[in-house]
Amino acid sequence: MSLVGGPLLVVVGIALVVVTVGAVMGGPRWGPRWVGVVQRTVLVLSAQVVALVMVGLAVNDWGSFYGSWSDLFGGSTGVVTTAAGGHSAWDESHAGGGAPALQPTHWSDAKQYTQKGELGSVELAGRRSGQRARALIYLPPQYFDAADSSARFPVVEVFPGYPGEVQQLVTRLGFPSALLDGIRAHRLRPMILVMLNPSLVLPRDTECTNVPGGPQVVTFLTQDVPADLHANLRVTSGGWGVMGQSTGGYCAAKLAMMAPHQFVTAVSLSGYYNARHDSTTGDLWGGSTKRRDLNDLDWRLAHLPAPAISLLVTIGSLEPGIEGLPGAQQFIGLVRPPMTARLVVVKNGAHNFHDYQSVRGTALAWLSDHLGAAGSQQPAFQAQGRQGDPQPG
Repeated sequence: MSLVGGPLLVVVGIALVVVTVGAVMGGPRWGPRWVGVVQRTVLVLSAQVVALVMVGLAVNDWGSFYGSWSDLFGGSTGVVTTAAGGHSAWDESHAGGGAPALQPTHWSDAKQYTQKGELGSVELAGRRSGQRARALIYLPPQYFDAADSSARFPVVEVFPGYPGEVQQLVTRLGFPSALLDGIRAHRLRPMILVMLNPSLVLPRDTECTNVPGGPQVVTFLTQDVPADLHANLRVTSGGWGVMGQSTGGYCAAKLAMMAPHQFVTAVSLSGYYNARHDSTTGDLWGGSTKRRDLNDLDWRLAHLPAPAISLLVTIGSLEPGIEGLPGAQQFIGLVRPPMTARLVVVKNGAHNFHDYQSVRGTALAWLSDHLGAAGSQQPAFQAQGRQGDPQPG
């Protein structure tokens, strides 16, 4: 039974009712008095445990923090680490010249592609890094325009937080739907969304790092994913964007700063800008202070030339500490030309999906305005008639 969804909640809910009624009624009365005391104690404790499990499952179902039992207990995640030289499962699937054979979802059927676009799933393989990851890819309606079948589209890589699920970028944050609405209203340019989890070896949080002797996550996301998409889709070779929430926000800012030749713009939704080291990450730097510094975005801005990128930083006013509003303000204060940045503070905002959604339109508009043409760092499109942007802090 799946860890997320209604069936498990129903089963646990029934169990909660049963043990709660048993605890209230005292259970069957038989045997010595001490037996009854033990029975009732067990029933009360069981009711409490089941209630906690019920709350945990409900919160996980709402937030999609763990998508499967293997995610929860650290087993197989469906992401495979391979030796370099692997090839994508879709390399041979679009010899006809159209869109590759993405594994279909319920987003749309083939007859609706020219109106809604396509949302499909595919495995991306890393020739340089040896990593693999499954991604959800959204192709806008314009991709299927027969009158302009040679057009190439800029790409935005989109990341959830840790240990979030890629699906929540669709179900909770609604990025494909919001992009489609913006395209139809002529507020947003057509772009391809590549939604994938940057935590390639769950349950470990690699913080989008090339770990010495371990997963080469920066290489996968900045070189392998672009190469795989360029070989299989009509995408521009540069001028891409990258966006993420929380840990995904740190990844987005970090990848743009490290690979400005590929990513000219980025959006960090409640991200942070320091190099994290805790029980979920382990040693990401191989004991090297230099490696740690190079993965600390404040340090990079203070000690290295600023990259020619544009960055949107959003944060809730109630998010505290170095990973909250004070940390975001500190980072913004270090930005200097040719890098540009804007800080948007969500009034009374916190670290949750509701507040990410409140800046979703601003984030997509920023990307639309700042995505470049192939090989360019200049905007190729200016949105029109945008409304409802939160005020910058």
